[in-house]
Amino acid sequence: MSDVVELCRDLIRIDSTNTGDLATSAGERAAAEYVAGVLGEAGLEPAVLETAKGRTNLVARIPGRDSSRGALLVHGHLDVVPADASEWSVHPFSGELRDGYVWGRGAVDMKDFDAMMLATVKQWHREGYVPPRDIVLAFTADEEAGGDYGAHYLVRDHPELFDGCTEAIGEVGGFSVSIGGDLRLYLIQTAEKGIDWLRLHATGRPGHGSMINDDNAVTALCEAVARLGRHRFPLEVTPTTKAFLEHISEILGIELDLENPEAAVAKLGPIASLVGATLRNTANPSRLAAGYKDNVIPGRASATIDCRTLPGFEETFREQLRAVIGDGLEIETVHHQEALETTFDGPLVDAMAAALRAEDAGARPVPYMLSGGTDAKAFATLGMRCFGFSPLKLPADLNFAALFHGIDERVPVEGLEFGVRVLDRLLRNS
Repeated sequence: MSDVVELCRDLIRIDSTNTGDLATSAGERAAAEYVAGVLGEAGLEPAVLETAKGRTNLVARIPGRDSSRGALLVHGHLDVVPADASEWSVHPFSGELRDGYVWGRGAVDMKDFDAMMLATVKQWHREGYVPPRDIVLAFTADEEAGGDYGAHYLVRDHPELFDGCTEAIGEVGGFSVSIGGDLRLYLIQTAEKGIDWLRLHATGRPGHGSMINDDNAVTALCEAVARLGRHRFPLEVTPTTKAFLEHISEILGIELDLENPEAAVAKLGPIASLVGATLRNTANPSRLAAGYKDNVIPGRASATIDCRTLPGFEETFREQLRAVIGDGLEIETVHHQEALETTFDGPLVDAMAAALRAEDAGARPVPYMLSGGTDAKAFATLGMRCFGFSPLKLPADLNFAALFHGIDERVPVEGLEFGVRVLDRLLRNS
């Protein structure tokens, strides 16, 4: 059994739950100390930066043979979302090996890639290998709650740690999607939607719950939220989505209709929901708050909306949002991160494709957009081209997208071992 499997199991056994609240989050400190120990054994001295109690980040640089070249950042986060053990088949922090999988919270999001990074560094240390250019490794805190204690802190307060970095790889990309026979798409992330967590506020006339009230803040808010939750924003084909559709239409031998891209996406099986969410802006109500007593009509009611915007459509989305909810509601921005998009070309893309094909003759790398957000949003502010590339070869029947933040999160052992071989090959040849 290779180092990567045991490293992944060890990391999963460390509870680094991030609830989004400092008071209830476990923190990343224990995981960071474990990673620092592995890096130390591999001859590296990482910078350890704690932004709040237990919220710990690590950054280490591996000098390359040609430090005049642009450095490559390889990043992974150490925090995980909460897990309710009563819902799982195994304990979510057990790192159990079962049926050819490593099980546990973080198995695919994203302690698997953290383990690949560490396994690669250990192997290089054993060999005395020096990469062709500087490699910067970052293990971050707080990605699951926006990254304020993690990547965004690092780029704001310690940008010198990333001097010379021109490109970056992290989650979520490089995973396989079987489309028949020995042919597999490998989705490489070249774009990700923007994040707009908004809060809607409605105001009205407070009063006794027994009285007729035609200016009820709760009613006004709920009517707006219901309209928004049922609304479907227009289809928009971005450059990344167009490139993705062109690739899959050629591979699948189907006619591409850009007026109806959902028809092509529907043929992708379990990942159709993941890709489908990148065909339009989205706005999902996620929280409601109003009142303080059952028989008192409150004067104010609020709702949180999780909005994800396509690259280049932020202003258009705000106009469309306002049209749906109507006048009279206040819109407050709780958290904002811009969308990202780069092109599917260049030496690093060529090296990613070559590394995949070297380990899987049936690999067909294609670009895609992630519907969620990653730490790449922070690192892109330093001028890096950011890609999602944490390679995994997956069983054809595995619903990979459902594992993110889901119950019974798990990663195939063979996929982990494939991933570390691909990562090693990429870093040696990029």
